[in-house]
Amino acid sequence: MEDFYYHDDEDSSSNDSYDYSYTHTVCDKETVRSFAGVFLPVIYALALVVGLAGNALVVVVYTSRLRLRTLTDVCILNLAISDLLLLLTLPFWAADAVHGWMLGTAACKITSFLYSTNFSCGMLLLACISVDRYRAVAHNPTGRTGTDPHVRRQWLLVCVALWTTASFLGLPELVFSTVKSSHHRMACTAIYPPSMARSAKAALELLEVTLRFLLPVLVMVVCYCWVGRALSQAAGVRRERKWRALRVLLAVVAVFLLTQLPYNVVKLCRALDIIYMLVTDCEVSKGLDHALQVTESLALTHACINPVLYAFIGSSFRGHVLKAVKRLGQQLGRHSRQVNGEPAVEIALNTRTQTQSQSGSEDQDTSTFTI
Repeated sequence: MEDFYYHDDEDSSSNDSYDYSYTHTVCDKETVRSFAGVFLPVIYALALVVGLAGNALVVVVYTSRLRLRTLTDVCILNLAISDLLLLLTLPFWAADAVHGWMLGTAACKITSFLYSTNFSCGMLLLACISVDRYRAVAHNPTGRTGTDPHVRRQWLLVCVALWTTASFLGLPELVFSTVKSSHHRMACTAIYPPSMARSAKAALELLEVTLRFLLPVLVMVVCYCWVGRALSQAAGVRRERKWRALRVLLAVVAVFLLTQLPYNVVKLCRALDIIYMLVTDCEVSKGLDHALQVTESLALTHACINPVLYAFIGSSFRGHVLKAVKRLGQQLGRHSRQVNGEPAVEIALNTRTQTQSQSGSEDQDTSTFTI
């Protein structure tokens, strides 16, 4: 979790400040802490409720009803799990913003590691999905892939590589995060050895901006541009379907940029500030802290939007959700009739035509993320 109070001159350690004097006066960040104590719990509560509902539904449907037929399906399932783990850390950070950290060093390390790892993993999985969609359109226009053990082993290796890379990015949080007293309360923050504090902070900020944002957005833009070009040139596909698919691609990239670009711009400014000591005014420092709070909260909303972009837009996934809702409604209806003393009578009407049956079976074989 980002340390929002990194410019406080009440602490002389280079881990919590950049040793700015602000014309030899103390920069009081009480307004920053007060804003965080109100703003962050509200935003985190909303993200937790919405994100848990959407991502939990994706996990349940994929593990119970859908077969993982493509690498995209595997990545979407892993993305939902990653988003769930990320969202489950938010109550701890909300409590930290209000009361300070009260759970000890071990919980601080684990929570910081889970937050950083799953934030990074989500970004890398989005890039992997874009690569697989390009590969499917360019080399397998039908959208179907083999499900032999060799292919499944490749999927497993890809997921392991992504999770390993994300864990590597979260490792500094696990090693250096600790609980320290700050402004009459305990805080969970990363404390680096004095000899490497400034260089380590700058290097990690730049590494996170590169691997969490620049690399994924470059991969997504390139792959989806190729996919869009292939779709626009595809023969035998109605123009309406082409534009609908292109709008989906544009929405995926646009949402990623809108939620992640502001946060990474602020992180880049922070990295430059660490290296070149650009901020020497208290009000500017407060503004940077507020910007980091707001933009990181905006970046977290992507965990709530992912189920809509990568699962619900797929006809196969929607079909399974609607069937599950229909079955639930039928069960509730039977239970209600039994409670009211009415006989539960079911009449099965097989009205599906042969064409509908065939189209339904074909829908089962398509990828959830349909382009």
